[in-house]
Parts: sequence; structure tokens; C-alpha cells
Amino acid sequence: MTRDDLFKTNAGIIAELVTGIAKFCPKAFICIITNPVNCTVPIAAEILKQHGVYDPVRLFGVTTLDVVRGSTFVAHVLGNVNPQQLKVPVVGGHSGATILPLLSQSQPAVQLSQEQIEAITHRIQFGGDEIVKAKAGAGSATTCMAYAGFRFAQAVIKASQGQTGIVEPTYIYLPGVPGGEAIAHELGVDYFAVPVQLGPNGAQTAYPIGALSDYEAILLKTAVEELKGNVAKGEAFAKSW
Repeated sequence: MTRDDLFKTNAGIIAELVTGIAKFCPKAFICIITNPVNCTVPIAAEILKQHGVYDPVRLFGVTTLDVVRGSTFVAHVLGNVNPQQLKVPVVGGHSGATILPLLSQSQPAVQLSQEQIEAITHRIQFGGDEIVKAKAGAGSATTCMAYAGFRFAQAVIKASQGQTGIVEPTYIYLPGVPGGEAIAHELGVDYFAVPVQLGPNGAQTAYPIGALSDYEAILLKTAVEELKGNVAKGEAFAKSW
């Protein structure tokens, strides 16, 4: 199933579900993991706007799976590292070339050749295709997606209950989150996954993506251009729905 197929199937589902949320639970935290996330989050935002209940700090696109894959795939290459002790930031969107792993910012720092960096980056971007292939087209990522959804939802819940210091990457409407407007201006796109500090009311602070390697800077340009089209597609659907 292509991203276009997913859009045709899921766009209406998201619009219908978010309409229900807008009517009956407008203060809910909405965590969208339904693909294509790059499009479905803008759809949700536009539907909420139509009902006069849009609050950008309470709407999230879940990109946690990309972060999980990042630490896992880097650990596989290094061979002697526990992926749970490795943090690989992943920003951008949640499909293909819009996914931008920042291997240069890994904590702790890792030593990788350019060939390894490019191979790992591609695998993080297109890791879902491996699963579809392994299942011979009969399915896609399930268990790992469930784990990613649980991990992000747990973070939102903990933050809503007052736990501090929780920072998770998530796909948000940058101008609507403190600290995000400057990032949006710098990147040239309004929706983008960045590290976000979570708080009792949702997204509390959006953090810049930081210094990039030359290779990552090239990938960023590609990601931003593709994201612009994804966002426009989602917004256009919602406005005509």
C-alpha cells in the first residue's frame, strides 16, 4: 500500500474521529499515529479550527518510532551498545525522505563512517518497507508501532500529571507552540517534528534542531520541500471535507 493509498483510506477516518473529539471532548490531548502523519496532523488541525476548538499545544504527530529505529539501528552497527542507552535525535516528518536522523547529535557520540551514516539514515527513513517486504505485503509495522504509541502516550500522561523534564520529539504546528515560531521561520515550514518539552497542558516548549552536519543539512532541504506538499495536501482535504 502506497502513501497515497493510506491517505485515501485514512484521511476521512481522521477527519471523522477529530470531528467527534471537537464536539464531545475538545480539551483532549490528541496523539496521531495514523499514516500519513505528515498529512493527518494538518487535517486534524483544520477540523478543530472549523469547530473553534483548535489548541496546537494539545495536538501531536507521533514520530517516536523513528527515534526507536534510530537508536536500534545504530546499536546494531556498533555491535556493543545497548540501544536503550543510546539517544539518536530524529526530526522532520514521518515518511521517507522527510525523516531526518541527526546521527551527528547522538548521545553518547558515535564514530561512524560516511558510508555507515548514509546506510543507517536510509534504513531509518525506509525501515517500514523492510517489514512490509518481510510480511510479503500482507501487513506492515504493528508491534513496534504499538510500542512507539505507548511510549509517547505515556510521556504525555506523565507530563499532564506534573512530572517535569519530559522531552520527546513530536510533529507539531510550530507557530502554535512556545519557541516554535522562530524554528518555523528558520526552516520555512510550519509543521515539523522537533524535541518538545511536555507539560500539564501539552506542548510546553519547542526546541531548535541544533547544528547539523553537511550531509544532514542537504537532507533537511529535501525534507522541508516534501513536507510543504504533504501539509498542503492535508489542509486542502480538510477544507473540502
